Amino acid sequence: MDRVLYIVNAEHEANTYIPPHQHECFELVYYIHGQGTCSIGPRSYHFRPNSFGLIPPNFKHDENHQPSPEVLFVGFHCGNPIINSLSGVFDDDKEHTVLQTLQRMNEEFKRKRDGFAELLNLQMSEITVYLQRLLSASDFHSPAEDQMQYVLNYMNEHYRHKLSVATLAEMSGYSYDRFRHLFKERFGESPHRYLLLKRLDYAKSLLLHTQMHISEVSAAAGFVNDAQFCNMFKREIGLSPRTFRTSSKVM
Repeated sequence: MDRVLYIVNAEHEANTYIPPHQHECFELVYYIHGQGTCSIGPRSYHFRPNSFGLIPPNFKHDENHQPSPEVLFVGFHCGNPIINSLSGVFDDDKEHTVLQTLQRMNEEFKRKRDGFAELLNLQMSEITVYLQRLLSASDFHSPAEDQMQYVLNYMNEHYRHKLSVATLAEMSGYSYDRFRHLFKERFGESPHRYLLLKRLDYAKSLLLHTQMHISEVSAAAGFVNDAQFCNMFKREIGLSPRTFRTSSKVM
């Protein structure tokens, strides 16, 4: 049977680093607000709002928070053998099932009414059953695959800035070559080409919907210089940026 040992709702200052430590129990850390990186055992992960980390007993883990974070975490002993082999960072579902259950548990813990300990244990079992369902879902991705999704999310948010494949590989926890292979296998394009296509799509939107100069479009879309932008645009789109803008207006 699952048994809850503690549950804590905490807020940290921005750029808080929690150094490596470990517990003799399972710990589930829910990231309500904020984002950053963490290590669980030998693996590194990226977390964001409405994701949660699951840390097995005696696994060293740390956290590096960027914006001001709010977390809700619970320590527990787990009687489910399937969960005993699970670690990593996962996304909650659209209904925020894990968060809602944790919030009910936190309220129960603060009130400490008769039978609260038994109720906390039952609610924790709800979460472990949910995690078991998560594992068996057809669209479930392992923590390693989830980490690739986090890298993709990061690329989608920051593609207009300078991003190196080496930095993205480090974020994923894989070697440079392994990261490139896994990324292309999962998303159909190499990391470099994926970024290029994102930047070109954004540049096309700027050319169509703004009066920005070509050099301004180039810089805004994340290209190194105008020459690189024009060459890449012509190669991929078949027209120069200026011709693309003019021909689109005619149409």
